[in-house]
Amino acid sequence: MTPAGHAEAVNGGDGENTITALVIAALVSGELVGDGSAVVTGVAPLDRAGPLDLSILAGARYTPMLAETKAAVVLIDPEFREAVGAPRARIFVKQPLEKLLAVLPRLYPETLPAPGVAATARIGTGAKLGDGVSLGEYAVVGPGVRLGTGVVIGAHTVVGDGAQIGDGSRLWPSVVIYPGAVLGARVNVHAGARIGSDGFGYVFKDGAHTKIPHVGRCIIGDDVEIGANATIDRGSIDDTVIGAGTKIDNLVHVAHNVRIGTRCLLMAQVGVAGSAIIGDNCVIAGQAGISGHLTIGAGARIAAQAGVFGDIPAGETWSGYPARPHRESLRASGALFKLAGMMRRLEKLLEASEAK
Repeated sequence: MTPAGHAEAVNGGDGENTITALVIAALVSGELVGDGSAVVTGVAPLDRAGPLDLSILAGARYTPMLAETKAAVVLIDPEFREAVGAPRARIFVKQPLEKLLAVLPRLYPETLPAPGVAATARIGTGAKLGDGVSLGEYAVVGPGVRLGTGVVIGAHTVVGDGAQIGDGSRLWPSVVIYPGAVLGARVNVHAGARIGSDGFGYVFKDGAHTKIPHVGRCIIGDDVEIGANATIDRGSIDDTVIGAGTKIDNLVHVAHNVRIGTRCLLMAQVGVAGSAIIGDNCVIAGQAGISGHLTIGAGARIAAQAGVFGDIPAGETWSGYPARPHRESLRASGALFKLAGMMRRLEKLLEASEAK
């Protein structure tokens, strides 16, 4: 085996899992320099690639690795044309990471479960399944559910009564879709996610916390991806809405009545409290927390572990706890780090003053 874990032998030609440098160059519209017959069967980082791997060089910090890499073919940003190294083939192309999108399906073709209903799956009264649907072992589809064409439901996944799932969507094992939730087309929900559960809503009445019935829906737009063990609550008296093209990482929580726009990115362990509104194209980094009833403007960026307690204007970058505009937050952090030294100088001044 090579260092990357691929077998040395290959199935000659451009088979399902084998591809030449010449074909790669055509797929990415890049400039090939070197051996066009060099064969790859997988991808790996420069420092761990073996002689049958494709790799990329997209940043200056990785240029020293090019001299040591064993990769057969490397996609290289033209900015690093003079970098030292001798893979069998170099392919110069802008944005090499993005260009991998054209190559990876050839090396790693996606395999979907065959259409059909497993013997242990259960389908409720009045449920409608589109053509090519696949239900895994012990999957449960409730009464009145609508599954579009080509939907894949993984093992032990539950789709609650009256839920709707659009064409080409996939629910991985142990997902729970609560009753009445609506998922668009090509939605990808990873294992353990919970979509449409009740939000955390109570009123204090007669000496006890009394639950507010949640009657709103959870609506997920087309082309949304939801990470493993993420949780998205249904609305209380309004809907919770996730806009088309938004990507939600593992362990993210979205509370009731939240509205998230299109093409947003929410990274791991982000928490969004109830009734917050997040505009289109926002990026929220890991472990950031957003308080309820706030508005985050379109295109805003929130740094990791930021604590957001007020509205953020469109297009701005905020960071820190409490979150402030990024430059202001950096200045405040810098001043805090200087505080100990300032205290020592102040103590010396006080000592000198008292000694007089």
